[in-house]
Amino acid sequence: MTSPDASAAVTTGAAAGTGPATASPTRTPVTLLIADDDEVTRSGLRTLLAAQPGVAVVGEAADGVAAVEQARRLQPDVVLMDVRMPRRNGIEATRQLLAESAEPPKVVVITTFENDGYVTAALSAGASGFVLKRLPVRHIAEAVRVVAAGEAILFPAALRRMVAARPLGSAEALPRAALTGREEEVLRLMATGLSNPEIAQSLTVSLETVKTHVGNVLTKLGAQNRTHAVVIAYESGLVVPGFAG
Repeated sequence: MTSPDASAAVTTGAAAGTGPATASPTRTPVTLLIADDDEVTRSGLRTLLAAQPGVAVVGEAADGVAAVEQARRLQPDVVLMDVRMPRRNGIEATRQLLAESAEPPKVVVITTFENDGYVTAALSAGASGFVLKRLPVRHIAEAVRVVAAGEAILFPAALRRMVAARPLGSAEALPRAALTGREEEVLRLMATGLSNPEIAQSLTVSLETVKTHVGNVLTKLGAQNRTHAVVIAYESGLVVPGFAG
């Protein structure tokens, strides 16, 4: 598997281990809310993403408070969330959205800098992944479709660099989670961006076994999704920046 960089995401099944799935243009479009405090950026994203197959932009928000209000009203499938916004930042908006609904929208963080410490905080709050504003719009649209399908967007190389710039948390968090040796091994492989079938092949076990281990890891860590579990792995010190599997 090639080592992905900031412009090449790895898509992985969020919990069930399904492979990457691209939405067909003939299917019901993914509804999208764009939250960004820069009017030019927001308008540009709306125009460009609305022209992409399988994506229907249903609203905009200029800050985190408006993002939450608009998400409640419009009930989009996905919120494309900037993190540095007035009134309420994207981290708090993400946390609120995911906490107040049994079926919240998926959140994709969009940022200018891949070393933005806000991104790891947003992923910890439950965002399903992140994209860079400088990416071609077709890649951003694909991220929206993939996340809407229940998968996660991981940039292992970029995530390693972001976490490397932050103080590591206490490694005691993982022993308290009582992960088994095999579950820790699976988590380390998740952190490299491997999908469940690839983990199964690496460990020479069945796909169903890997799905069980991944589910146990998410439950024991209290992780909102696979991406959140990977952030915990890095920030706890179980996986160190530069780890390549």
